[in-house]
Amino acid sequence: MTKPRLKLATCSLAGCFGCHMSILDLDERLIELFEHVTLDRSPLTDIKILGPCDIGIIEGGVANAENVHVLMEFRARCKVLVAMGACAINGGVPALRNQFDLKECLEESYLHGIALVDAQIPNDPEIPLLLDRVRPLHEVVKVDYFLPGCPPSADAIWTFINELLAGQPVALPYQQLHYD
Repeated sequence: MTKPRLKLATCSLAGCFGCHMSILDLDERLIELFEHVTLDRSPLTDIKILGPCDIGIIEGGVANAENVHVLMEFRARCKVLVAMGACAINGGVPALRNQFDLKECLEESYLHGIALVDAQIPNDPEIPLLLDRVRPLHEVVKVDYFLPGCPPSADAIWTFINELLAGQPVALPYQQLHYD
């Protein structure tokens, strides 16, 4: 009798999508991974609705109201929540805006740029409202595991997922960690 496959979901909030690129860098190991997990909501599958999941992996920080909504949905529907990458763990590059007032950021981006004529700050209900600052995931919800790196290497992701699936304590070898 084969062991049932776990449901895995992923998403990207405020970040560069580099962590998902590292997942794709698993290359042929993805085939082996899919023998143990089924993908639910993920940019890799283009599934937009999240069902109940065993593991949720999120990259990116929390920068706007939509990010908060998605993160809360993942926390509610995933048994285990993983913050993957520097943006999810500490805000990463998007959090560089935290040193400035939100009003200053918006004015600099939309009103004071070169060659702007009749410029205005967008005010459309389709655009998620920005938070006053970019937050790491654990400031908004409980996070069960942190997978560091910018982005984590495919080898680190592979080690992490395999140890998690095996129910072993997750311990990444130093040589698999990098922050460049």
